[in-house]
Amino acid sequence: MKKVILLFIAVLLMSNVNGQDITDAVRYSIDEIEGTARFKAMGGAFGALGGDLSAININPAGSSIFTNSHASISLGVFGKDNTVSFFNTTNSSTDTNADLNQGGAVFVFQNANPNSKWKKFSLGIAYDRTGNFDDDWVASGINPTNTIGQYFEEFANGQRLDEISALDGETIGQAYSEIGSIFGFGNQQAFLGFESFILDPVNNSDDNTEYINNITGGNYNQRYFLSSTGFNGKLGFNVSGQYGEKIHLGLNVNTHFLNYERSTLLIENNSNIGSLISRVGFENNLRATGSGVSFQLGTIIKVTNELRLGLAYNSPTWFRISEETSQSVETTRRLDPLGPNPFTVIDPNVINIFPEYRLQTPGKLTGSLAYVFGSRGLLSFDYSRKDFGEAKFRPQSDPFFQFQNDQIENVLDVSNTYRLGGEYRYKQMSFRGGYRMEESPYKDDSFFGDLTGYSLGFGYKFGNTSLDLAFSQSEREVNTLLFSNSSAFTDAAEIDTTFTDVVLTLAFSL
Repeated sequence: MKKVILLFIAVLLMSNVNGQDITDAVRYSIDEIEGTARFKAMGGAFGALGGDLSAININPAGSSIFTNSHASISLGVFGKDNTVSFFNTTNSSTDTNADLNQGGAVFVFQNANPNSKWKKFSLGIAYDRTGNFDDDWVASGINPTNTIGQYFEEFANGQRLDEISALDGETIGQAYSEIGSIFGFGNQQAFLGFESFILDPVNNSDDNTEYINNITGGNYNQRYFLSSTGFNGKLGFNVSGQYGEKIHLGLNVNTHFLNYERSTLLIENNSNIGSLISRVGFENNLRATGSGVSFQLGTIIKVTNELRLGLAYNSPTWFRISEETSQSVETTRRLDPLGPNPFTVIDPNVINIFPEYRLQTPGKLTGSLAYVFGSRGLLSFDYSRKDFGEAKFRPQSDPFFQFQNDQIENVLDVSNTYRLGGEYRYKQMSFRGGYRMEESPYKDDSFFGDLTGYSLGFGYKFGNTSLDLAFSQSEREVNTLLFSNSSAFTDAAEIDTTFTDVVLTLAFSL
């Protein structure tokens, strides 16, 4: 059944000529606020609590909970352990990096007018990293069914030979560039397959539209390498106020910025009888940069001194994203069983620059409940709802984006998130714990699983300064298509990923 689902998704993505698809919409719509150590240790359940700089990113009313101005900075070490299964072969990989997790300040102003119901106001600015794209893994195994030759063959069949090959006197780079600008991505793939001798035309004439795959049946030894870097970050500007003794209201205006770079390499070897190609190396590189804006509205109500309720709305993020790609392929032909065989490298050395596109990520609604046991501790719970099916590529009048948006509605679904956190205080020390569960953004969660995690933390306060440490770990299983734009090569790597974070925060009351 899982194979059928992957095939269905691959077919949906086949019209991808511009380089954007559902996986891009999901990647940039998932927001993971790394936050302060206290925030991380309590599972991010801060929507009704406030009083923490990262809590402002859940509910902007949280800044007016502070009694004094406050600043904090957080550094984190982030680890990702992948267990990758591909045709009964398992590989493991670990990637670790350190980075600035969070930084910012809130300035609190008491209202000196005793006749006003507005007791105080706060202004804040905070940076939070909301996505970490660093990843490295390898999938390897013996594929008994699909060869990379089928990838090139599906793009070539139906195309004229003179639309996927170099003209007399043209260099590889010139031909690849012109074919892309005139005919698009699909013809470029067919061009790489033809020029590298993976494909031969049935008839050697310009109007030929049928091709022979020179990689024939048997087993295919495949190794697929993926390496990616990048992040998604948010800089928020906050204003909040306390009205009366019970109500806090807040607003965030956010600017977003993202950077994502990915390189993949498939190496395929075979010793099949009748196969004219014994080895293929196919490399693809992607670089995406973008910026966006969003806003947040929130309120915290102190029902009693102990019980607090929170409600917050996150608007969609309106991104503008630019992408560029590059490709190359190399092959070894099996012509002489006793002597050297020709080695061909097709490297256009051309960067495809796609038109800037717009992406609207889904909005989010968060409801929160917290109970504060005086100075002894607290318990907090957050529930969030985000409908990934509302993600949109724009302009929607574009036929390509219309198709992608229809598929987003068909494949993606509502994702609910549950966060639970607690804190116990003893003198200057605080002990914390948390749990969270985020549902899959896909209707079929066997393709992209739920995320579950737990966290622990410790804090120590000395005077107006506090030092906090958090450890968190979460896990998610995902099936990743090696080539999401192919309906012929639909094999996927099954990846079980464990995320481990250690965060240290230094905070000051000003």
